[in-house]
Formats: sequence, structure tokens, C-alpha cells
Amino acid sequence: MKIIEVICARGHHNILSTHNTTFEITRETELTKRGNCIIAVGATKGATDLETNFKQTMKRDDARITITIEVDEVRDVIHAMGSHLLLFSHPTDLVIRKSNYVCGRTLSIWADKAAKDLSKKLIKKLHNPNQKILITLTADTST
Repeated sequence: MKIIEVICARGHHNILSTHNTTFEITRETELTKRGNCIIAVGATKGATDLETNFKQTMKRDDARITITIEVDEVRDVIHAMGSHLLLFSHPTDLVIRKSNYVCGRTLSIWADKAAKDLSKKLIKKLHNPNQKILITLTADTST
């Protein structure tokens, strides 16, 4: 069964997208250059805002997630996994991780891309604070 969440966000002139193991989407509107994993600000949802059925699906060890980031005609796709350890307790942040580390901000683990792996064309567009970003989260289980 597929469950879809859609998040709208925007770019920011301080987006660096250089982190090696994670990327983050946040409801926060300001960003310093220390936040090198953050790829989108002003998001319409944080971890606590996700629908209950989406969170329940992602809390399964066999859950898979496809994260599609679209800016104008440019898009990138990331694949990751769910876990029974996911908490979804953070009010502003969603973090996608290459590792299996879990905290209240974690959306998914074992991702095939981190911030530094995203399309350079996409990252360039993310530097514009007026740039609208569409993020589609598609959770699925094998049963």
C-alpha cells in the first residue's frame, strides 16, 4: 500500500548541500551556513505534522520511501527505508539519513543519497530564497 505526503518549501541563499550523510527539510525560515545538510526551509510540515497512516507505514522495518524533490523542471529522487524505531516527534525538522541513526527528527534511514549527492543543477536552484520546492514522500511496504 502506498501512502503519499506532499510538502512545499522554499530555497535559501545559505543552502550549501554539502553534508556527507544526511539531508534535512525544515519548517524554520532562517538558515546559517552551519546547516550544511539543510536543503529546504519554510516547509509546510515537520515530523509531527505527517499523517498518522504515513507514520505507521514508515514505522515498519519493511517500509521503503521514495523522496522526490522538484524545482521547476529539475528533480532528484532519493530512496530510503523505514524502521520500527522512528519517532516522528520533532515539530520542525525532517532528516533523511544514510545511516541507521534514529531520533525524533528522522524521517528515514539507509538513504541512497545525502545532501552532497543531490543534483548540482537542483542545488543551484535551491540557493534562490524565492524558489518554490515540491517534496513528495511516497511510503510503501512489501505487503
